Amino acid sequence: MTQLDRHLSAEGWLLHLFSSKAAASGSVVRRRSADMERYVGRARFEAELARRGFHAIENAGQIVVFCNQEPVRVIR
Repeated sequence: MTQLDRHLSAEGWLLHLFSSKAAASGSVVRRRSADMERYVGRARFEAELARRGFHAIENAGQIVVFCNQEPVRVIR
């Protein structure tokens, strides 16, 4: 656990995620599902996605957030 981990609140984690360069440019960001659960919890994370109009997918312990309001289509 790093110094950052010990002091990161739910708000801090969300701010760190959504203020990243990729998020600010409307791209995608990836985080571990376990980190999302530990810092903010699934319900709060999903509420924040809805508030921003973003979409996310989860696979193999990772969450990929599409930081824009465009539709998402799973290809295969």
